Amino acid sequence: MSRVLVIDDDDQFRSMLRQVLGREGYEVSEARNGKEGIAFYRATPTDLVISDILMPEQEGLQTIRELRREFPEVKIIAVSGGGAGGAMNFLKAAKMLGAQRTLWKPFDLEDLRQAVREVLNLS
Repeated sequence: MSRVLVIDDDDQFRSMLRQVLGREGYEVSEARNGKEGIAFYRATPTDLVISDILMPEQEGLQTIRELRREFPEVKIIAVSGGGAGGAMNFLKAAKMLGAQRTLWKPFDLEDLRQAVREVLNLS
């Protein structure tokens, strides 16, 4: 069973991802911001990290940068809905920092499932 860490400040979004990915057979853990997410990953590495970009405490780009620096093998999907044109710029930056895939919120759940399978090399 693959383990996934969801880092997002939106409680409902995290809960929805937990339910969707849980039904797919993944073990899902949650963190409310990048600071919590990195602390969790250091203590309990997962097979995949799904991180929002715009969050309080520590935003997603810094989180991706830190995770990739400390754990070069980490697999990351970045998600963002931050502003009309801003989300695309944030997601492009996330790719440049090492996210394997990006998704623009709101996204289709099948796109999420496919991205997870691809990043985990399960498809």
